[in-house]
Amino acid sequence: MPKVEITIPEHLEMQITQLIEQGEFVNREEAMEDLLAAGIRAYKTSGPMDDEEPGTFEDDGMMGHEDEYVF
Repeated sequence: MPKVEITIPEHLEMQITQLIEQGEFVNREEAMEDLLAAGIRAYKTSGPMDDEEPGTFEDDGMMGHEDEYVF
């Protein structure tokens, strides 16, 4: 499986750690894989609006939120 390195904001790291501690995921690798897959599924079903130009998700944060990503 390919490896990917990312940098995420501290508040997201804390939320992922909490999910692992609560038993939602076995470990960090499983959490990241499942959460990323869920985000991609959500993106595919909602996707960008036709009136948006390409690249606006990177500028505004996924799903239009400025400071966090929604999965």
